[in-house]
Amino acid sequence: MPQDFPRTTVGGVSLSRMIIGSNWMLGWSHTGSAADSMIRSRHAGAEPIAALVETFLRAGVDTLMAPLAGRDHLLAGIKMAEDRVGRKVILVDTPVINVDDSAAGRAEAEKVIAESRRNGATFCFPHHSSAEQLVNKNKQTIDRLPDYLKMIRDQGMIPGLSAHMPELVVYSDRNGYDVETYIQIYNCAGFLMQVEVEYINKVIWGAKKPVMTIKAMAAGRVSPFVGLSFAWSTIRPCDMVTVGCLTPEEAAEDIEISRAAFERRAPVLEGRASPSKTSIMK
Repeated sequence: MPQDFPRTTVGGVSLSRMIIGSNWMLGWSHTGSAADSMIRSRHAGAEPIAALVETFLRAGVDTLMAPLAGRDHLLAGIKMAEDRVGRKVILVDTPVINVDDSAAGRAEAEKVIAESRRNGATFCFPHHSSAEQLVNKNKQTIDRLPDYLKMIRDQGMIPGLSAHMPELVVYSDRNGYDVETYIQIYNCAGFLMQVEVEYINKVIWGAKKPVMTIKAMAAGRVSPFVGLSFAWSTIRPCDMVTVGCLTPEEAAEDIEISRAAFERRAPVLEGRASPSKTSIMK
C-alpha cells in the first residue's frame, strides 16, 4: 500500500488533501495556444496520463478533478494507473450543464449529470461557468441551484459547488444549500481571483464546508515551492490544494514540496540547472 498523503473528509468520503488537477493534462495552460497545443500533444493518449496519475497514487494522492465528459483517453489513463498501483482514484467531475429555466434545459442537465455517474464520479460540481449564471447578487441567492444539486444526489453522487466568484461560497453557506464542499481559486499572486488574496483567505476560513483550492501556482506564474508553501500554510486542516502537472517528475517535486510544508522542513530537491549560479547555490 502506498504511503498516504495527509487526508481530509468530504461528505463522509476520505480523500487526499492534494488533488490531481487536469488543466495540464487536457490543454488549458492559461498562457497561450502554443502551450495548450503542447499539453494536448503530450497527453493525446492514455499512457502519459497513466504515468502521471501513477506517480500521485504511489504517494497516496488518490483524488482527481476534471471535466470527464467526452475524455475517454483521460479515463483510460486513470484506469491504467489504478490497475498498476492497485488503488482507486476518487473522481471529482466538474461538468458544464445547461441551466436554462426550461424543460429542455433541465432535461439536458439531467443527461449530463447522469453521464458523470457513468464515468465513475464520486463528486459532481456544476462548472463555475454554469453555476455563476444563477447568482443573484441583489437577493444574495443562487437561484434554482437546489434543482441541480438534487439531480446530483439522485444519481448517487456528492454535490459541491465550483466557484470562481467568492459569492457562491458565501451565498451557499448563507442559504444552506445542499453542498458538501467548494472549489475556490486561491494563490499568492491573486491570479484569476476576483478580489484580493486576503479576502479569499477569509472566505475559505469562514466556509462551513471544506474547500478545494485551485491554481495554487497561478498557472506557472509562481514556482511550486512558493505557490504550494503559501497554499498549505494559509488554509485549514480540512481544506485541499489542487495541483496540475505536465510530467511525473513535476508531480514528484510537488509532492515532496508539500510533504516538506506539512513536516516543517526544507524540501529535498535537485537544484535548478540555471547558468551562472552564485557559489553559495552550487
